[in-house]
Order: sequence, then structure tokens, then C-alpha cells
Amino acid sequence: MLDLTAMASGESKLPLETQRLQIYSKPNSGVSPFWREKYEREAKKYWDVFYKHHKDKFFKDRHYLDKEWGDYFSGGGKKVILEVGCGAGNTIFPVIASYPDAFVYACDFSRRAIELVKMHEDFKESHVHAFVADLTADDLCKEIIPSSVDIVTMIFMLSAVSPEKMPIVLQNIKKVLKPNGYVLLRDYATGDLAQERLSGKDQKITDNFYVRGDGTRAYYFSNEFLTNLFKENGFDVHKLDVCCKEVENPLKGVDNETVNTLYHLRWVQAVFCVSDGSNSSSKETEVNHLDSDNNIGTEIEKNNCGSITDTVIDMSEGVGADMFGVLPSDEYEIMEINLRGWNFKINLLSKEYQHTCKSTGLMLWESARLMASVLVENPNIVSGKRVLELGCGSGGICSMIASRHADRVVATDGDDFSLDLLAKNVASNIEQPLLTKLTTKKLEWGNKDHIESIKELSDRGFNVIIGTDVTYVAEAILPLFATAKELIAPSESNKDENVPVLILCHIFRRVDEPTLLSAAVQFGFRLVDKWPTGNSPETSRSVIDNWFMDNDLKDDLPNSALNILVFSME
Repeated sequence: MLDLTAMASGESKLPLETQRLQIYSKPNSGVSPFWREKYEREAKKYWDVFYKHHKDKFFKDRHYLDKEWGDYFSGGGKKVILEVGCGAGNTIFPVIASYPDAFVYACDFSRRAIELVKMHEDFKESHVHAFVADLTADDLCKEIIPSSVDIVTMIFMLSAVSPEKMPIVLQNIKKVLKPNGYVLLRDYATGDLAQERLSGKDQKITDNFYVRGDGTRAYYFSNEFLTNLFKENGFDVHKLDVCCKEVENPLKGVDNETVNTLYHLRWVQAVFCVSDGSNSSSKETEVNHLDSDNNIGTEIEKNNCGSITDTVIDMSEGVGADMFGVLPSDEYEIMEINLRGWNFKINLLSKEYQHTCKSTGLMLWESARLMASVLVENPNIVSGKRVLELGCGSGGICSMIASRHADRVVATDGDDFSLDLLAKNVASNIEQPLLTKLTTKKLEWGNKDHIESIKELSDRGFNVIIGTDVTYVAEAILPLFATAKELIAPSESNKDENVPVLILCHIFRRVDEPTLLSAAVQFGFRLVDKWPTGNSPETSRSVIDNWFMDNDLKDDLPNSALNILVFSME
């Protein structure tokens, strides 16, 4: 990071603690108490939305159940099965196909999931009783006769429950399970790639418990936690394996080159039975403790979960994408933007995923729309000049429009995800020769290495620096002006049109105008004009008002609260 104190001019001194600011949020700070409570309170809503979007396509039908657990389903006459957290029926219908004499109770706390089960072509009330139930609050005995169920299946269900409420779920199913019945469980294991990704994205709720981008939650089980959880609630461990499968996943980069990457997927597979009160150590129990790093890989594939290399992963493309570090396609939406003859199709993060997104750059702000329209109507602002956009995010529409008339345009952001998406949007929206004039580059404000890298692209500095909605974080204001000072070009003449400028367009949110102007002065910037609050402080002619003359820009303002500030160096 730059020493901002050394860069400030005159007598202005910055507090010691602001000399090395970290603008971008540090990972692993976790989910705030407000959001933890919200995710718990609105868990049903998030899962309803999940099934609205994915329907029955997210998980694959679990035809492997007969192979993995056939001994429990067969023999002893007609089986009564309870599928807890049945979802869209990916477990129910494969079981009925293999065991047509079985009767299945299917419950889920998502009403939409139960609707999907009942709409399935193989649904028959004579074989399936599907009902809505929250096992942390609703008594199963209201729907099922106590001690009447032979098998309870819990397939990627328990992980969606808050750890403190898991005992309630187990006590609930224990009441309807026969004394000689079994619980068959498959769920996420600690060390899975998805857990590592969620940890890095600052989405941790509590230990091993995370929220995904769509608001649904997932717990990752260790052997010790799962064993203790069931034993403390009256169950013995019959079998417990932690499985690992190495998956080769082809990913396409921005340049459409395919890269094959290997990933380890980890899940726990277990069988529990109701404890009869005797010493569990005397029972025939198979527990494979595979939590150490030395056990991950091909050794596990050879020794656990049966023929593990033949085991089918439950997850279809949606889950797999989350595991592999690629956002599922429905986390993005394509926004069509028509700006005065320019037509853009911009990939952006869908609104429903923005609550866990730490990057504001995956959205398109109203200030970018306004500034892009200004550039369309006033190409002289950038014509023949070197243009730098700060914090442009994934949209980059100002930079793309500027590239038509400018000599050189550099679009920057400090977030890697935003930059990746920006490159894709630029490549799909503009063609040669404009592409040769527009470069995307990472730039964290105040980062000396990044600034030097930008200088290499234009050693004479930039005539126009643009920032749209980059003033909402108070801690970022000083690094913003410090960076702009380093990258703005020196004045080439005394003519107004040749004076290098910094243009900021925004809605005042957390940072008010006096604070912003005070920070600008510290780094040698002088306010030339502001809009829409009147004339410039030094002349009777408003530079910005001229941008809105002879057009209808004022009539098409996306938000009346938008402001524009124009600065030059002293």
C-alpha cells in the first residue's frame, strides 16, 4: 500500500491508522448477527426460491441408493420409509422404482418442494404421502404413527439445519422410527472444496456452518461431531464413512480456452440405529475416521464407500458448479441496456444473490448509466484523450463508450470476480478496432504495485479519470484521491479543454459532500464544477451544464439524487 501521509500535500497529515488502508473487505469476518438471524428466520423462503428456480434439476436422481444401502431396503416384507427433507423427490422415486411395495412418507419444510413431488409423473398417493413439515418445530407424530417407520433417509438434509436445532430433528424422527429401524444419512463433510470456497467468500455463520449465495445454508460434518450428535440423542453408529472423490472439471476461461482442473469432493455416508441402552462398543460398528489430510485422495477411493470410483455424485451441474468455484449460470442475469444508439448486453449478478456478494462491482449502478449517457452526448469530454475509469465493476459501459473517441481507455477495478466478468462483457459488446484501445486492469486504490502497473500503460498519465459511485465507503475516499493524484496527467496547456480532470458521479450515501471535498483538497485537487447545485465556484459558466444542453439528458435521469463533481489539480 502507498504511504498516504507522504502523498498528502502541505500541512495535511493523516492519522497513523489510515496510512495503510485496506479498502477491500478482509475475508473470514463472517456473517453479521443481523443476517444470521435473517437466514434462520427466513430459511423456508430461501428454499422456496431455490426450488422455484431449480425445480427437480439441482440434484440427480439417487439411483445409487439400492447399490449402497440395498440390504436395508430389501427383506422383511413391505418397508415403511420416511424421507426427511425430500426436496423435489430425487430420493423418493428411485426408491419406489426399485421397491414398488414400499410406502414412503415424504416431508420438506419448503411448500414448493412438496408441490414438485406431487406433480411428479410417478407420484401416487397409494405409495407416497407428501406433506410440509419443519422438523425443528412440527411434531412428526401428527402425520405418522409413532414407532412405525423402518427406514429414515436423510440425504443432504441435516446440513441445512442450524447446528443447535439438529437435536430437535433427531428426537423428532426417533419417535416415529421402529426400535429396530435405521437412519441412512449422506451429507457434506468437512474439508470439501465448497466449504473452502465459502470460507474464502466471507460467508461463515458459525464453525462449519455457511450461507450460500442464494441464502440457503450448509453445515459440513466431521466424524466426531456427527457421532456425538447421534449418540447424545439416543442412536448408535452402525456405519460411518467419509468419502472423497477426485473430479476432473473442464472450465472455460474468459478467452474460451478449456482448462482441466482436479477437485476433491468430500461427503459423509452413515447408518445409525436406535440405541437399546447397552454398551455401543459391543455392537458391530464400522467407523472410518478419515479427517486427516493424509487420507485425502486415491487411498480413500480404494478403501472406502464400496467401489468409490463407481459411486455417483448426487450433485448435478448446479451443485457441481458451486463446488468447482464457478457461479451457477442462474446467479447471473443478462441486462439489456439501450443508451442513445448504444446497445449493450451486460452479464451481472442477479439481485437475489447480491445480499452475500462482497463486491459491489457485480451490479450496474445508476451513476454509470448517467455518466455513460453524458459521454454519448458529449464525446468531446474524452475525444483524443487518455481515459482511466476507477472502480468500473463488471459493467464497464462508460469505458466502452469512451473507447469510440478516446486514444486509450483503461478500465480498472480491485475485485477479481468483477474484472473477469468485465473482460467477458467487453469482449461480447465491442469489436475491433475499439477492443485494441480498451484495456482492463486490476487496481486497488493505494496499492503501489498496481499504480505502477497502470502507469506503464500510459507513462504521461491520464487526461480524464472517471469514477461512478466510488464514494460510498468512507475509508476508501483518501486512497481514491491519492491514486487519482498519482495517475492524472500534468496540464498540457492553460485551455480549459486540455486541463486533466477527475469526474465523479454518484449519489451521496455514507460520505457527504464536505467530507469528500476536504479529502480532495488534501491531495491537491480543486473543485472546478458541480451539478446540479448551480454554477461553478470560480466562473459564471457551468462546465457540466453544457453537457446537458441541446439534449434531453435531464429528462432521462435514472435517479434525481445523482450528483456530478469535476476536479482538476491545483
